[in-house]
Amino acid sequence: MVKENYQVDLGENQAKIAKAVHANANASVKFATEIAREVKGQRLDSSIQWLNRVLAHEDFIPLRVYHKKVPHRKGRAKSFGKAGRYADKTVKVFLKLLHAVKANADVKGLDSENLVIWHSFASIGFRRVSHQAKGKISGKMRQAKSAHIEVVVREAR
Repeated sequence: MVKENYQVDLGENQAKIAKAVHANANASVKFATEIAREVKGQRLDSSIQWLNRVLAHEDFIPLRVYHKKVPHRKGRAKSFGKAGRYADKTVKVFLKLLHAVKANADVKGLDSENLVIWHSFASIGFRRVSHQAKGKISGKMRQAKSAHIEVVVREAR
């Protein structure tokens, strides 16, 4: 099943917002949820810079919900905690999505230097199943999980 609609009421003024969605992205739902919560309300350029720092392992993704048995990171606490990870695969998907929404804003004629992430959301996507052979009789089923990720930006006031 493909994701068709957004989780937010976009309102009547569609000309002042830009949106992008990545359905069934090959990324972790848990990390996508944590990143979506962290970037919501930030400026688009600062979010892209932060994700590039996470990709270079200079900064971490603070985990507030999914933090069981996760070690603390060096430095100051971010978002009320020091537990964090460097989710490279999910960060790359999010960076691709943020660049796409920036391009969509350019096409609509919005000021791409003055964009704020108004809405970001991640949910469970399609699960791809593959089988691993284990002996003559039975096998082992493996599930590759995916996530639906959506981002909506608007110009800052």
